[in-house]
Amino acid sequence: MTGIEPTALQSNAPVAGASQGTAPAPAAVLTPKQIKQATQGVYRLRWNLRAIRMTLNAMLILALLYTVTLVKALVIPLVLAAFIGLALNPIVARGTRHRIPRWLGASVLMITLIAAIVAGISMLAEPATTWLHTAPSTIRSFIPKLEHITRPLEAAGRATQTLVNGHPTRPDAGQNPSDVAFSVWDVLANAPKVLAAVLTVLLLVYFFLVYGDLILRRLVEIAPSFGYKRHAVTIVRGIQTEVSRYILTTVVINASLGLATAGMLFMLHMPDPLLWGTVAMFANFIPYVGAIVTTTTLLLVGLVHFDDVAHALLPAFCFACMTAFEGNLIAPMILGRRMRVSPIAILIWLLIWGWLWGVPGALLAVPMLTSFKLIAERVRGWEWFARMVQR
Repeated sequence: MTGIEPTALQSNAPVAGASQGTAPAPAAVLTPKQIKQATQGVYRLRWNLRAIRMTLNAMLILALLYTVTLVKALVIPLVLAAFIGLALNPIVARGTRHRIPRWLGASVLMITLIAAIVAGISMLAEPATTWLHTAPSTIRSFIPKLEHITRPLEAAGRATQTLVNGHPTRPDAGQNPSDVAFSVWDVLANAPKVLAAVLTVLLLVYFFLVYGDLILRRLVEIAPSFGYKRHAVTIVRGIQTEVSRYILTTVVINASLGLATAGMLFMLHMPDPLLWGTVAMFANFIPYVGAIVTTTTLLLVGLVHFDDVAHALLPAFCFACMTAFEGNLIAPMILGRRMRVSPIAILIWLLIWGWLWGVPGALLAVPMLTSFKLIAERVRGWEWFARMVQR
């Protein structure tokens, strides 16, 4: 690299033809310019290797994103079942401490879960179907109620057009709001797919609960030495405990918010409070966006159901106060600092997984982000990811 022959650097090698009584030849000394050139060459080599590594990592990430998008019909049930299994695993593990076999505890737990799902669907199916059937007529009846709100806006618009153009523009009297074409059969057409997906998730959850520890033991047996095995068990057990605690706590918080919302709507005489409480519970899995969607939905339902504007705005206002209290005080206090994630990271994660997987991706985005953060804290070399998404 510096143009110096390797033999010239050998300080102790005797020179050919020299007498034994003379001193050995002095070693060649690098000049500062040559040292600087060698150092710059090393730095350029390191930078090129780092650039190649970053490029390969970016290509790997893009390939993974394309793969999870291509096989989302297979990956989404697996991810959902894994999260549900992690949330329910402490219950089954506690049963094993009381000499209850895992298959028996998992069977009882799954039967209870299926009964709860069936009971919830039977309670919410009728009001949900009614809202779907009456959606077009409800929207048509809702438009005249906005006349006292839109009339001042239209007057201001006509006044602005008069000032700009010199003559007012009159609204088209023959223009009617377009009818909303909606059929409940569009929803029922996808019922077999939804039922198959639900059954797949339930079966995966059951097998995760029964054979989860067996799979963990098989993974530990692959480790080459006892030290690696002990380290792997410590990491996996810690990740399993923290992720299970986070998922179960989040489910309890969202269910409590849904019950509180249903109770509030019942006291305000809103129609179908259990339906909107369930919507609030599931929407709260999507931070910020879920609260906005639920508040907007309650605002529209209140304006449709109540003639008094103040009474119509009250349910949405109360829910906005409740979700602000839950998001800024209750959830941080219960979850703690380690499980809190930066709002910027949450929004970016929601955009990515909502774009890749749609609504299921938006629902699973924050649990996945928090789980990855908890895993990165315990895996060597990935601490930077946990710091980047830390709040």
